[in-house]
Amino acid sequence: MRSYLDLKLKLLTIEDVSAILELDAACFGGLWTLEGYQRELASPNSDLLGLFSPFATAKLLGMGCFWSILEEAHITILAVHPQYHRQGLGQALLYSLLKTASDRGLERATLEVRTSNLAAISLYQKFGFKTAGRRRRYYQDNGEDALILWLSDLQQPKFQKTLADWHNIVSEHLSKSSWQLLL
Repeated sequence: MRSYLDLKLKLLTIEDVSAILELDAACFGGLWTLEGYQRELASPNSDLLGLFSPFATAKLLGMGCFWSILEEAHITILAVHPQYHRQGLGQALLYSLLKTASDRGLERATLEVRTSNLAAISLYQKFGFKTAGRRRRYYQDNGEDALILWLSDLQQPKFQKTLADWHNIVSEHLSKSSWQLLL
């Protein structure tokens, strides 16, 4: 019999801000400031989700954020601690962001991703995102271009079935790395 490590997904709060900043530093080298995250946490138009496990060395294993803008979920962050890459946590976060967006009644999702971030692009494509364009020299740190990705029809019955399928795929992938997502 295989034992699993519990993963808990929750909405992040101001009490989580030090763990958020630690994860931001590990993943992005300090992309957002304390004030930036405080604004996100306080905004009614922002959903900031985190993955936690009592068995992990990092306080916060991953986080994802989107802004609700009209009918759109604009995904601003998807980050997994480098120690926990390639274990299905990014899939779990992306699934959770899309499920939350769908539950909020949003129609579509969009995001920007570095053209060099092939792992992220592959993940987004697996979830049905399509390339809608390119933002030239979007990233200030190195002038790299960003791809603009879109996913439509979040309110269609077909998408609800897709969400159920993804839940099973995500759960299976996590279990291969001995994780179990508790929703």
